[in-house]
Amino acid sequence: MALLGVVIFSIVFVIATLVIGPSQFVKWFETPIATPTEIKPVDNLWQAPAETTIPTDASGDEIRYGRELIAHTADYLGPQGKVMAISNGMNCQNCHLDAGTKPFGNNYSAVASTYPKFRARSGSEETIEKRVNDCIERSLNGNALSNDSREMKAMVSYIKWLGTGVPKGESPKGSGLIELPYLNYPADSAKGKVAYEAKCVVCHGKNGEGIKAADATSWTYPPLWGKDSYNDGAGLYRLSRFAGYIKANMPLGSTYNEPQLSDEEAWNIAAYVNSLPRPEKDISSDWPDISKKPIDHPFGPFADGFNEQQHKYGPFAPIVETRKLKK
Repeated sequence: MALLGVVIFSIVFVIATLVIGPSQFVKWFETPIATPTEIKPVDNLWQAPAETTIPTDASGDEIRYGRELIAHTADYLGPQGKVMAISNGMNCQNCHLDAGTKPFGNNYSAVASTYPKFRARSGSEETIEKRVNDCIERSLNGNALSNDSREMKAMVSYIKWLGTGVPKGESPKGSGLIELPYLNYPADSAKGKVAYEAKCVVCHGKNGEGIKAADATSWTYPPLWGKDSYNDGAGLYRLSRFAGYIKANMPLGSTYNEPQLSDEEAWNIAAYVNSLPRPEKDISSDWPDISKKPIDHPFGPFADGFNEQQHKYGPFAPIVETRKLKK
């Protein structure tokens, strides 16, 4: 029986190579590779206001304190924080790069112009304060600040200052993260491990532990998994968000138009990192309307018939098409 199979395959191989050529025949059996995204420089890209525009009065002091809190959160709110100990030791700018000012680096440019706004995750209208606390509770795996605390007021003032000149209701070019095209196959955590060890270990460590700052109160390069990292309710736990973040910003020195990783590497590294253990958050109140869950939200139940594995790693295009048909 096995011999018959070999004979049949040999006949098919001969016929196929005669008709379409050997190179094309071999391609049928190759793992498809994602086409790299060509991102051209963006005209009128948002830039943060110059620091010289910060007022010299008390309101300016509040903005400067807010910037300090975003850049060095752990010094004030970490396990050994000067003000209180409510977070895991990561800094806000570990996710919102350059204190929330880097184009396509998860910056704050559109926050003041678009909040308050309805968000399907909570099923309610949210304020800037709610967004800040979401980051503290999810990405910093911590406890919420009081809305009337000095620290919350300072961070909100800084975020509003960054949005100076952005028209209400608009998101400037360079806000948020880049959108990578979906792979037509699941992201591969095994390949991601190989790429991580080649491109990410020097800063984030073989075990994702990161590198502590000299004072040991925060991280120069943050932990990517384990007890000190972001929890499974964080935005970067969604694969499309993390892959877009990686593509435009990692390894260190990358920019949106001068990336160092292919699209496939970015997806696979995101899959590897997010496949590893991390703190868990009670998200039972998230997405009260389950039909509004993003396609890469990895926790059921879902309204589209796809399982958690596909929602976490893809392929995502079939989910998108199915949802379109249901509308």
